[in-house]
Amino acid sequence: MNTLDLGLIGNCTVGALIDERAEMKWACLPRFDGDATFCSLLRERGAHGEDADFGYFAIDLTDFERAEQHYLDNTAVLVTRLYDRHGGIVEVTDFAPRFGHYGRMFRPMTLVRGLRRLAGSPRLAIRLRPACDFGAQRPAVTWGSNHIRYVSAGLVLRLTTDASITAVLQETSFFLEDAITLILGPDESLHESVGEVGRRFLEETTQYWREWVRSLAIPFEWQDAVIRAAITLKLNAYDDTGAIIAAMTTSLPEAAGSPRNWDYRYCWLRDGYFVVNALNRLGATRTMERYLGYILNVAAGAADGVLQPVYGIDGRATLEEREVATLPGYRGNGPVRVGNLAYLQIQHDVYGSAILAATHVFFDQRLARRGDTALFHRLEPLGERAVAVHDQPDAGLWELRGSARVHTFSSVMCWAACDRLARIAEHLGLRERAVHWRAQADRIHHTISARAWNPQRGCFVSTFGGEAMDASLLLLAEVGFVDAADPRFTATVAAVEQDLRRGDFIFRYVEKDDFGEPENAFIVCTFWYVNALAAVGRRDEAHALFEKLLSRRNHHGLLAEHIDTESGEQWGNFVQTYSMVGLINSAIRLSMRWDQAF
Repeated sequence: MNTLDLGLIGNCTVGALIDERAEMKWACLPRFDGDATFCSLLRERGAHGEDADFGYFAIDLTDFERAEQHYLDNTAVLVTRLYDRHGGIVEVTDFAPRFGHYGRMFRPMTLVRGLRRLAGSPRLAIRLRPACDFGAQRPAVTWGSNHIRYVSAGLVLRLTTDASITAVLQETSFFLEDAITLILGPDESLHESVGEVGRRFLEETTQYWREWVRSLAIPFEWQDAVIRAAITLKLNAYDDTGAIIAAMTTSLPEAAGSPRNWDYRYCWLRDGYFVVNALNRLGATRTMERYLGYILNVAAGAADGVLQPVYGIDGRATLEEREVATLPGYRGNGPVRVGNLAYLQIQHDVYGSAILAATHVFFDQRLARRGDTALFHRLEPLGERAVAVHDQPDAGLWELRGSARVHTFSSVMCWAACDRLARIAEHLGLRERAVHWRAQADRIHHTISARAWNPQRGCFVSTFGGEAMDASLLLLAEVGFVDAADPRFTATVAAVEQDLRRGDFIFRYVEKDDFGEPENAFIVCTFWYVNALAAVGRRDEAHALFEKLLSRRNHHGLLAEHIDTESGEQWGNFVQTYSMVGLINSAIRLSMRWDQAF
């Protein structure tokens, strides 16, 4: 049965999820939002008859007994050891090449698998069965002396290998005598031996990741957890355009039997802001700079500064949603969806998300290219939209599909847009614009304070004039709307705790929505709660809860979107950038300082 105990490899062009027995279960090519070349995560291998038994890349060890799996330290290189019952051991090394080459970053649409005998006489079969059209069919196959081509309408893949081509084509078992390399990528010839190319790619990719990690400013405590989270966030950034996807997958449900299963392989402006903010705190600034370029290009194409909540990784606005009948879904939980109708939603917090992401470039002196007056004026139309919509109904950050209300968080992010524009203008010496944006921010702040405050409950609530709570209220101090010492914030944290806490976890909300009551907790909300507890002086509680959250990660330190509060099982799209951001931010907040450690 499929689980989310998976490892992620990638190179900021492609990514793949691999299970504990070295089966490549999910990979979209030629980029994150492409066709699902490997899709056994959504159609279990062998469970639907021979006609549907494809969409994976497996290494099947004869007389398999057990497996071990780990990342090479401080890299995105995944190592799996397969043990048979007779003392045979095979080591599988998986990665996607990424390193500097000829003055630019080499990050091809390529997945590399290295197999090496460690002990005994292991016998195995290589089963490379790609899919096309989201599991509808298998590509046509042609081959030469050292390669196999997989040809579909939209993509041609080439496997280059020093293994027996016949053994790969016919999936016959053979004894692994030494080492073999399998390189799956574009339909291009290699001009060196495949073993040498694989060795060099591995060496340079390992060096790249370790140099990247060495540049991070990590907290003293929980270093391994933060490093893995940072690498994971980096892997979800699409270098070519600067977009950041919410997750690698589509249609992993929020709970067993839930119809809440969406395609997350796109760029939500809100999620992107949280990711670049977390990476920037660690000193990884290039992702932020690329993302800003993506936002500015999106905004330039938006009529009258009107932004959608989500865009394609190429910046396209239309993400038509359709159901895929050929894939039954994760553990049979369908439908499988491609595209996301959230692009049609109205979510007013996007203006704050865009401007908050851009604010860094005006104040961060590490950056080679700093924000200037011209960039500021390009952001102002987004601020004007924030002013216009701050008290208007929207779908909110939880993307309610069947209702619209004036959501407090959306209004607070509109305030944040104006507040940051005022600060930027002051920084640039644009006194008149600073006065204008400060007046707008103050007016919105007054409106929210009056209309989102519920005097009967004695706290801020999720919608203007409402009574219910939602977890985004835990961010009021984080974005600077109130001070953490403000009694109104302390009361709001207590109300969230009372209404939304279930065991060790915080639900995003508990009201019925278009699909009924939420069944599982949204993981990042509990990280928000940890931060809020620390902010209001409940630091010991925050520390203990953070440790519990870390214990819920899979064995690679990765998190999905949701968690079952009873069983602790993870659900939802994977790996979820929101969740990994939450881990980083909480670790930074709670860790002792380096100068206190010795």
